[in-house]
Amino acid sequence: MNFAFLRNSLRIRLLAGTLVWIVISILVAGWGLGQLFHQHVEAQFDVELKNHLDQLTAQLILDEQNQAQVRLLPSDPRLNKPLSGLYWQIDRIPAADEQPVKAVLRSRSLWDETLTVPADTPADGEIHQHRIEGPQGVALRVVERTVTIDTHSLRLMVAANESLMTEPIEDFKGHLWMALGILGMGLTLAALMQVFVGLAPLRSMQNALGRVRHGDARNMEGTFPNEIMPLVNEFNTVLAQNAEVVERARTQAGNLAHALKTPLSVLANAANAPEKRDDDLARLVASQVDAVRKQVDYHLSRAQAAASVQVPGIRTAVEPVIQGLVRVMQRVHADRQIEFVLLPDQANLAFRGEEQDLQEMLGNLIDNASKWARSRIEIQVSDESGKLRVSIDDDGKGIAETERDHVLKRGVRADEQVPGTGLGLAITADLARMYGGDLVLAQSSLGGLQASLILPAV
Repeated sequence: MNFAFLRNSLRIRLLAGTLVWIVISILVAGWGLGQLFHQHVEAQFDVELKNHLDQLTAQLILDEQNQAQVRLLPSDPRLNKPLSGLYWQIDRIPAADEQPVKAVLRSRSLWDETLTVPADTPADGEIHQHRIEGPQGVALRVVERTVTIDTHSLRLMVAANESLMTEPIEDFKGHLWMALGILGMGLTLAALMQVFVGLAPLRSMQNALGRVRHGDARNMEGTFPNEIMPLVNEFNTVLAQNAEVVERARTQAGNLAHALKTPLSVLANAANAPEKRDDDLARLVASQVDAVRKQVDYHLSRAQAAASVQVPGIRTAVEPVIQGLVRVMQRVHADRQIEFVLLPDQANLAFRGEEQDLQEMLGNLIDNASKWARSRIEIQVSDESGKLRVSIDDDGKGIAETERDHVLKRGVRADEQVPGTGLGLAITADLARMYGGDLVLAQSSLGGLQASLILPAV
């Protein structure tokens, strides 16, 4: 189990805190209610015993033979049922020179048993309580008092089986804990629902951010609670500011490139003037101007792509870009009569990046294939493990395996006789890597070169 995840999970924290308090509350409530009920039953039990004792005391008299008698026996039917668990007994307290007499009177429920209580001497009318062992070894709860009639001192006692008190208590506690257990499960389910419902806006927020990241939206959209809406607004503000910064960087890079190209064009025109053709300095200037132009184009493309990569929410459909580039290349290379074939692909594939960058990368690859192809170029778009793959095959002479890595370097050309700067493949490879992709060169099934552009898909 990942304890770090559990420790860092807001859901687990909320659930754990809630469940701890539920458990503590139920335990305290169960213990408290159990104690209150126990005290109540015990008090009622003692009250019942004292009532029986009072009834017995009220009906106690001495007959003509000066013997203790009970005029009217207590009415509880358990007192007439042998070993029922409810008993009464009257002992005679002897004088100083006499022996005690046990059970001068007793309930029928005692049958042939007698009660033996500790040898204490309560004051006249005072009630004492004891716990003794009664018939059949059961525990009895006893209340007793001493009553003096004329010269006779009598000890009256009423006893009851403690199970008559403990059994209702245990039954109550059993039902109490069952009810509290059901309540606890209900509270746990309520806590689970509260946590999941309470955190649902965060999942909605995550989904909204995911749509922005995948290019389906430029801003976080949706309905959020008032407590989360300020955070959403801050996110949208940051996204807008980031897009503004990127656009400003692109504009500044373009302005810089334009500012550099203008004086470079002036120098190139001056160096290439007819009267300067044989001038060594003019040729040197022209070559350096051309090199500077290549560097400006290369670094401008890298800067623009680096800015675009950091912008979320960008989505560019691939198929329209390819179709537009093919139309352009058909016009540019119309004299070569090259057949462009768009193989069946998976529809709705999109690039997670700027359309301008995708046009530059694919334009370089299709243009390069058009320069080398004899008669046919095949273009196919596919989904490769969540990545976008655009494969461009030509039927030209291809590039040897040992030379493929070399031609991806800046300024390297496979054939000096073919027009070009030698920057197309290098720029394409660099742009692809900035987006987390790659450019892979391989042998084509058509006999020429296969250039596969791998890019992040939406």
